[in-house]
Amino acid sequence: MAFKFVFALAFVAVASAGYAPLAYHQAVAPVAAPLAVAHKVVVKSEEPYDPHPQYRFSYGVDDKLTGDNKAQVEERDGDVVRGEYSLIDADGYKRTVQYTADPINGFNAVVNREPLAHYVKTVAPVAHYAAPAVVKTIAPVAHYAAPSVAHYAAPAVVKTVAPVAHYGSYAAPAVTYHH
Repeated sequence: MAFKFVFALAFVAVASAGYAPLAYHQAVAPVAAPLAVAHKVVVKSEEPYDPHPQYRFSYGVDDKLTGDNKAQVEERDGDVVRGEYSLIDADGYKRTVQYTADPINGFNAVVNREPLAHYVKTVAPVAHYAAPAVVKTIAPVAHYAAPSVAHYAAPAVVKTVAPVAHYGSYAAPAVTYHH
């Protein structure tokens, strides 16, 4: 792997130097590399520039089959945008967002949520399919008798006590005080 990495770096170094690998029997006169010249790019726009854009749009979706319910209204007058959108969240609340945007105040939004107790999500009807009854014949099973409780003996409880050290041959040193 290291060899591949070193080989790739050597190849990049040779390519950036402007040399091309030559066969041992070829003799080629050195050629100056062409200079890169920057060209000015001119882009023509098909649409004329509008210094004061204006628009107003709205849309709404109310699909009873899937329960998708949303709407949006937006208008723009120059650099000022005002709008509102609403949708039904998965938890049954209706979220309404009123927003404005302008170069002085930036983007501002006010979010309101209200529960929709009357909102019932309808789902596409499900086709009911009754599978034919399947009858299986099972061979009789030999009954297994579990061992009775009388055969069970609980393991004996062994109580272990930590060994006690006896210091009978060692007497505690006597402490005497001299005045």
